[in-house]
Amino acid sequence: MSHDPDNGPFMVVVVEDESDIANIIAFNLETEGYKVTCVDRGDHGLTIIRREIPDLVILDLMLPGIDGLSVCQQLKSDPMTRDIPIIMVSAKAEDSDIVIGLGLGADDYISKPFSIRELAARAKVALRKSRPARHEVAEGRMVFDELVIDAERHEVTVSGHPASLTVTEFRLLQQFAENPGRALSREQLISQALGKDAAIIDRNIDVHIASLRRKLGKAARLIKTIRGIGYKFTPGRRTTPSATP
Repeated sequence: MSHDPDNGPFMVVVVEDESDIANIIAFNLETEGYKVTCVDRGDHGLTIIRREIPDLVILDLMLPGIDGLSVCQQLKSDPMTRDIPIIMVSAKAEDSDIVIGLGLGADDYISKPFSIRELAARAKVALRKSRPARHEVAEGRMVFDELVIDAERHEVTVSGHPASLTVTEFRLLQQFAENPGRALSREQLISQALGKDAAIIDRNIDVHIASLRRKLGKAARLIKTIRGIGYKFTPGRRTTPSATP
Protein backbone atom coordinates (compact mmCIF):
# COMPACT_ATOMS: atom_id res chain seq x y z
CA MET A 1 0.00 0.00 0.00
CA SER A 2 1.47 3.34 -1.01
CA HIS A 3 0.54 6.52 0.79
CA ASP A 4 0.03 10.16 -0.11
CA PRO A 5 1.26 12.19 2.89
CA ASP A 6 -1.08 15.05 2.02
CA ASN A 7 -4.16 12.82 2.40
CA GLY A 8 -3.79 10.77 5.52
CA PRO A 9 -1.56 10.01 8.51
CA PHE A 10 2.18 9.70 8.15
CA MET A 11 3.31 6.13 7.76
CA VAL A 12 6.27 4.87 9.82
CA VAL A 13 8.06 1.52 9.58
CA VAL A 14 9.88 0.47 12.77
CA VAL A 15 12.57 -2.17 12.19
CA GLU A 16 13.42 -3.40 15.69
CA ASP A 17 13.94 -6.97 16.93
CA GLU A 18 13.25 -6.22 20.60
CA SER A 19 9.49 -6.53 20.77
CA ASP A 20 9.10 -4.51 23.97
CA ILE A 21 10.91 -1.54 22.47
CA ALA A 22 9.08 -1.86 19.14
CA ASN A 23 5.71 -1.97 20.91
CA ILE A 24 6.51 1.10 23.02
CA ILE A 25 7.61 3.05 19.95
CA ALA A 26 4.54 1.97 18.00
CA PHE A 27 2.11 2.78 20.82
CA ASN A 28 3.50 6.28 21.33
CA LEU A 29 3.70 7.13 17.62
CA GLU A 30 0.18 5.84 17.04
CA THR A 31 -0.96 8.05 19.92
CA GLU A 32 0.55 10.96 17.96
CA GLY A 33 -1.56 9.97 14.94
CA TYR A 34 0.99 8.02 12.89
CA LYS A 35 0.29 4.73 11.16
CA VAL A 36 3.00 2.30 12.34
CA THR A 37 4.22 -1.05 11.01
CA CYS A 38 6.74 -3.03 13.08
CA VAL A 39 9.20 -5.54 11.60
CA ASP A 40 11.72 -7.61 13.57
CA ARG A 41 14.21 -8.54 10.82
CA GLY A 42 16.36 -6.44 8.52
CA ASP A 43 15.55 -8.40 5.36
CA HIS A 44 11.82 -8.32 6.10
CA GLY A 45 12.12 -4.61 6.81
CA LEU A 46 13.59 -3.99 3.37
CA THR A 47 10.71 -5.85 1.75
CA ILE A 48 8.06 -3.90 3.68
CA ILE A 49 9.73 -0.52 3.11
CA ARG A 50 10.11 -1.08 -0.64
CA ARG A 51 6.48 -2.15 -0.88
CA GLU A 52 4.92 0.48 1.37
CA ILE A 53 7.24 3.49 0.70
CA PRO A 54 6.65 4.95 4.21
CA ASP A 55 7.27 8.54 5.26
CA LEU A 56 9.81 7.56 7.93
CA VAL A 57 11.92 4.55 8.94
CA ILE A 58 13.08 3.96 12.52
CA LEU A 59 15.90 1.46 12.23
CA ASP A 60 17.81 -0.57 14.81
CA LEU A 61 21.41 -1.43 13.96
CA MET A 62 21.71 -4.94 15.36
CA LEU A 63 19.10 -7.01 13.52
CA PRO A 64 18.73 -10.62 12.40
CA GLY A 65 18.70 -11.29 8.67
CA ILE A 66 20.46 -8.10 7.54
CA ASP A 67 22.01 -5.59 9.94
CA GLY A 68 20.72 -2.03 10.13
CA LEU A 69 23.71 -0.44 8.38
CA SER A 70 23.19 -2.72 5.37
CA VAL A 71 19.46 -1.92 5.34
CA CYS A 72 20.25 1.81 5.39
CA GLN A 73 22.81 1.46 2.61
CA GLN A 74 20.40 -0.45 0.37
CA LEU A 75 17.56 2.00 0.96
CA LYS A 76 19.74 5.02 0.20
CA SER A 77 21.12 3.45 -2.99
CA ASP A 78 17.63 2.81 -4.38
CA PRO A 79 15.98 5.80 -6.16
CA MET A 80 12.57 4.63 -4.94
CA THR A 81 13.52 4.77 -1.26
CA ARG A 82 16.53 7.09 -0.98
CA ASP A 83 14.45 10.13 0.06
CA ILE A 84 12.80 8.34 2.99
CA PRO A 85 14.27 9.78 6.21
CA ILE A 86 15.89 7.23 8.52
CA ILE A 87 16.37 7.53 12.27
CA MET A 88 18.84 4.94 13.55
CA VAL A 89 18.25 3.57 17.04
CA SER A 90 20.95 1.50 18.71
CA ALA A 91 22.72 0.63 21.94
CA LYS A 92 25.96 1.21 20.04
CA ALA A 93 26.84 4.79 20.91
CA GLU A 94 30.49 5.03 19.86
CA ASP A 95 31.40 7.98 17.65
CA SER A 96 32.51 5.59 14.89
CA ASP A 97 29.03 4.03 14.75
CA ILE A 98 27.39 7.45 14.54
CA VAL A 99 29.75 8.55 11.78
CA ILE A 100 29.16 5.35 9.79
CA GLY A 101 25.39 5.59 10.15
CA LEU A 102 25.20 9.23 9.12
CA GLY A 103 27.73 8.66 6.35
CA LEU A 104 25.47 5.99 4.85
CA GLY A 105 22.63 8.51 4.67
CA ALA A 106 20.77 8.23 7.97
CA ASP A 107 19.13 11.53 8.91
CA ASP A 108 19.48 11.11 12.67
CA TYR A 109 20.87 8.73 15.30
CA ILE A 110 19.59 8.13 18.81
CA SER A 111 21.26 5.88 21.38
CA LYS A 112 19.53 3.42 23.68
CA PRO A 113 18.25 3.87 26.27
CA PHE A 114 16.31 6.87 25.02
CA SER A 115 13.33 8.95 25.99
CA ILE A 116 10.27 8.13 23.89
CA ARG A 117 9.45 11.85 23.92
CA GLU A 118 12.86 12.58 22.41
CA LEU A 119 12.31 9.96 19.70
CA ALA A 120 8.85 11.36 18.92
CA ALA A 121 10.31 14.88 18.70
CA ARG A 122 13.04 13.74 16.34
CA ALA A 123 10.48 11.89 14.23
CA LYS A 124 8.52 15.13 13.83
CA VAL A 125 11.67 16.99 12.78
CA ALA A 126 12.60 14.30 10.24
CA LEU A 127 9.11 14.32 8.74
CA ARG A 128 9.01 18.12 8.64
CA LYS A 129 12.33 18.16 6.78
CA SER A 130 11.41 15.43 4.32
CA ARG A 131 7.97 16.59 3.22
CA PRO A 132 9.08 19.80 1.45
CA ALA A 133 12.11 18.09 -0.05
CA ARG A 134 10.02 15.28 -1.46
CA HIS A 135 7.05 17.32 -2.67
CA GLU A 136 8.07 20.94 -3.28
CA VAL A 137 7.92 22.50 -6.76
CA ALA A 138 10.57 25.06 -7.66
CA GLU A 139 10.59 27.61 -10.48
CA GLY A 140 13.64 26.22 -12.28
CA ARG A 141 17.19 24.98 -12.08
CA MET A 142 20.37 26.46 -10.67
CA VAL A 143 23.57 25.88 -12.60
CA PHE A 144 27.01 26.41 -11.08
CA ASP A 145 29.78 25.41 -13.47
CA GLU A 146 29.40 21.61 -13.85
CA LEU A 147 26.87 21.39 -10.98
CA VAL A 148 23.13 21.48 -11.77
CA ILE A 149 20.49 21.57 -9.02
CA ASP A 150 16.94 20.84 -10.15
CA ALA A 151 14.70 21.45 -7.13
CA GLU A 152 11.49 20.60 -9.02
CA ARG A 153 12.71 17.09 -9.77
CA HIS A 154 14.84 16.84 -6.62
CA GLU A 155 17.84 15.96 -8.79
CA VAL A 156 21.49 16.97 -8.78
CA THR A 157 23.94 16.28 -11.59
CA VAL A 158 27.67 16.84 -11.88
CA SER A 159 28.98 17.05 -15.46
CA GLY A 160 25.78 15.35 -16.58
CA HIS A 161 26.08 12.45 -14.12
CA PRO A 162 23.46 12.10 -11.34
CA ALA A 163 24.52 12.52 -7.71
CA SER A 164 22.38 10.51 -5.30
CA LEU A 165 21.84 12.76 -2.27
CA THR A 166 19.91 12.18 0.91
CA VAL A 167 17.15 14.61 1.89
CA THR A 168 19.47 16.30 4.38
CA GLU A 169 22.33 16.58 1.87
CA PHE A 170 19.99 18.03 -0.76
CA ARG A 171 18.67 20.67 1.64
CA LEU A 172 22.21 21.61 2.67
CA LEU A 173 23.24 21.97 -0.97
CA GLN A 174 20.18 24.14 -1.65
CA GLN A 175 21.11 26.36 1.28
CA PHE A 176 24.64 26.76 -0.06
CA ALA A 177 23.36 27.49 -3.57
CA GLU A 178 21.00 30.17 -2.29
CA ASN A 179 23.88 31.90 -0.48
CA PRO A 180 26.86 31.84 -2.88
CA GLY A 181 29.99 33.46 -1.50
CA ARG A 182 28.54 33.79 1.99
CA ALA A 183 30.20 32.09 4.96
CA LEU A 184 27.64 30.00 6.83
CA SER A 185 28.21 28.77 10.36
CA ARG A 186 27.25 25.26 11.40
CA GLU A 187 24.48 26.77 13.54
CA GLN A 188 23.11 28.66 10.52
CA LEU A 189 23.13 25.52 8.39
CA ILE A 190 21.26 23.57 11.06
CA SER A 191 18.71 26.36 11.55
CA GLN A 192 18.19 27.53 7.97
CA ALA A 193 18.60 24.31 6.00
CA LEU A 194 17.28 21.79 8.50
CA GLY A 195 15.01 23.77 10.81
CA LYS A 196 15.46 25.29 14.25
CA ASP A 197 14.20 22.11 15.94
CA ALA A 198 16.61 19.82 14.11
CA ALA A 199 18.14 17.29 16.49
CA ILE A 200 21.57 17.53 14.84
CA ILE A 201 24.79 18.64 16.46
CA ASP A 202 27.80 20.41 14.93
CA ARG A 203 29.89 17.29 14.35
CA ASN A 204 26.98 15.61 12.56
CA ILE A 205 26.72 18.56 10.16
CA ASP A 206 30.39 17.96 9.35
CA VAL A 207 29.62 14.32 8.58
CA HIS A 208 26.72 15.28 6.29
CA ILE A 209 28.87 17.81 4.44
CA ALA A 210 31.74 15.33 4.09
CA SER A 211 29.31 12.86 2.55
CA LEU A 212 27.88 15.58 0.29
CA ARG A 213 31.35 16.46 -0.94
CA ARG A 214 32.14 12.84 -1.76
CA LYS A 215 28.98 12.54 -3.82
CA LEU A 216 29.61 15.81 -5.68
CA GLY A 217 32.96 14.58 -6.99
CA LYS A 218 34.91 17.40 -8.65
CA ALA A 219 32.13 19.85 -7.78
CA ALA A 220 33.05 19.34 -4.12
CA ARG A 221 35.63 22.12 -4.62
CA LEU A 222 32.70 24.59 -4.58
CA ILE A 223 32.19 23.97 -0.85
CA LYS A 224 35.03 25.57 1.11
CA THR A 225 35.77 25.06 4.81
CA ILE A 226 36.15 28.35 6.69
CA ARG A 227 38.20 27.60 9.80
CA GLY A 228 36.56 28.72 13.00
CA ILE A 229 33.32 29.62 11.20
CA GLY A 230 31.82 26.91 9.02
CA TYR A 231 31.51 26.62 5.25
CA LYS A 232 31.17 28.75 2.12
CA PHE A 233 29.86 27.96 -1.39
CA THR A 234 32.18 29.53 -3.99
CA PRO A 235 31.00 28.91 -7.57
CA GLY A 236 32.72 30.51 -10.52
CA ARG A 237 29.47 31.36 -12.26
CA ARG A 238 25.74 30.78 -11.94
CA THR A 239 22.87 30.75 -14.43
CA THR A 240 19.18 30.18 -13.73
CA PRO A 241 17.49 28.77 -16.82
CA SER A 242 13.73 28.49 -16.96
CA ALA A 243 12.00 25.44 -15.57
CA THR A 244 12.90 22.20 -17.27
CA PRO A 245 10.12 21.15 -19.68
